Amino acid sequence: MFKDQIVLITGGAKGIGYAAAQQFAEMGAQVVINDLDADACTAAVRSIQEAGNIAWSMPGDVTDPALPELLIREVMDQCGQLNVLVNNAGFTWDGMLHKMTDKQWRRIQDVHTLAPFRLVRALAREWRPLAKAEIAASQSHPHRCIVNVSSTSGLHGNIGQINYATAKMGVIGMTKTIAREWGAFGIRCNAVAFGFIDTRLTRPADEGHTFTVDGEQVSLGIPENVRKAAFSTIPMGRPGTPEEAANGIILMASPLAGYITGHTLEVTGGLGI
Repeated sequence: MFKDQIVLITGGAKGIGYAAAQQFAEMGAQVVINDLDADACTAAVRSIQEAGNIAWSMPGDVTDPALPELLIREVMDQCGQLNVLVNNAGFTWDGMLHKMTDKQWRRIQDVHTLAPFRLVRALAREWRPLAKAEIAASQSHPHRCIVNVSSTSGLHGNIGQINYATAKMGVIGMTKTIAREWGAFGIRCNAVAFGFIDTRLTRPADEGHTFTVDGEQVSLGIPENVRKAAFSTIPMGRPGTPEEAANGIILMASPLAGYITGHTLEVTGGLGI
């Protein structure tokens, strides 16, 4: 389905991003994995290569203002093209509104909205001239699309996540705007909003998963009583797997969604209906 296409996935070394990278590769894509964790990035690429598929490691912090331009340029130089961009990198830094700091707010906006914006802006310098030249020559467009990762927190809000909910709703507005601006060039842009997916962000808090932000350890995970209460609100009665979440990304990036753009696909097990 993605034979000889180049797919760039941010946050692609673990969880949903890694599951998506594996699936893209199994369907013929050559996958470029970006992740903050360079060691995990290398391990993810090695695993995909050992399965007989093609992948590259391009680690780095997407919130670094210089990285988006460098990353897109490196992909184009090394691979010669880019067909699919998946803006997946992100994390949560929860807190009740009255206790949330400016730093918590800004960091979540940076990773979930500013970084994808910068990547898409950098990509515009590559894709738009190519598309204009194809139109002028009456040539067909190669497959080009963007998939942005959102969340039900953005769609419905969530207690303790005003920063994350705001950012993830912003992703939806960004997605619709890109779809409107770039549709004429044959470029699609869609979002996938995940519900309760079994990753480090939603595992039991006592498992001790953390994320380092400017030298500060941020705890990940959800208290077990909150997890159990959340399960009761999911019509399917369980969290989704990273592979099930990745299926949504694959669907929106695939030719099966060839006339779908500006849409937000909910992959939630029915949560929020």
